[in-house]
Amino acid sequence: MRPSIIKKKLKEGKPTLLTQLHLTDASIFEMVSVMGFDGIWMDLEHHGYSLETAGNLIRATRVGSADILARAAKGEFMRIGRLLEMGAQGIMYPRCSDASEAEEVVRWTKFAPLGERGFDGAGADAFYTGIPMDEYVRDANEETFVVIQLEEPKAVEHAEAIAAVEGVDAIMLGPADFSVLSGIPGQFDHPSIEKSLNKIAQAAANTGKHWACTAADANRAKELLQRGAGMVFHNADICIVKKGLETMRDDFSKLGFQFQDNSI
Repeated sequence: MRPSIIKKKLKEGKPTLLTQLHLTDASIFEMVSVMGFDGIWMDLEHHGYSLETAGNLIRATRVGSADILARAAKGEFMRIGRLLEMGAQGIMYPRCSDASEAEEVVRWTKFAPLGERGFDGAGADAFYTGIPMDEYVRDANEETFVVIQLEEPKAVEHAEAIAAVEGVDAIMLGPADFSVLSGIPGQFDHPSIEKSLNKIAQAAANTGKHWACTAADANRAKELLQRGAGMVFHNADICIVKKGLETMRDDFSKLGFQFQDNSI
């Protein structure tokens, strides 16, 4: 099956860079992939597009080299399996509470003996029945990776136990939800955020696993890499487009062009 560039780089001790795509034009996924990014964060926890659309976006990504890291919602056993069969190399699982829930996620994403994932073999990940069953099961367990998000303050206290679960590749703080649930919405420089990042980094180091994080800019990414982060997420297509349009509006406003105020 198609190998994971992210798993390969992590094994080699190399950092990996992913970006998030919200828009559902397949050409954007294809462009990011052929430009050589390590991965694309596909978010089906918060976005309402169908699995059929997700499959087409994953298919476009496979033209290049990028992995798809797909985030389903908490508890979505069936969706996780289908995303993997469509060709997603990784699963991001949100709002994990403790090690027992992380163990359940591994059962959903890995075939026996590591888990209890159901077999089909007719999807893109198996080249549409093109791989012998035993080879496919072995390769799927090897190439599929699992990122567990810790977004509740109580969950961070279980970081090391969660990281220690066999089959979990990386743990990650969900800073936005963590800030909301901690009563400090949007205060990403709050001491509790840094304390939680340190706890996650230490948990990963103690268990021989990786940790992932978001970075607002390259300087922040450099700092996080120096602290041992293996996976860095930066920016999103909707933010890039919005910033570009804001720059255009600001530049042309100086020339006398008037823009309507459509703020709510």
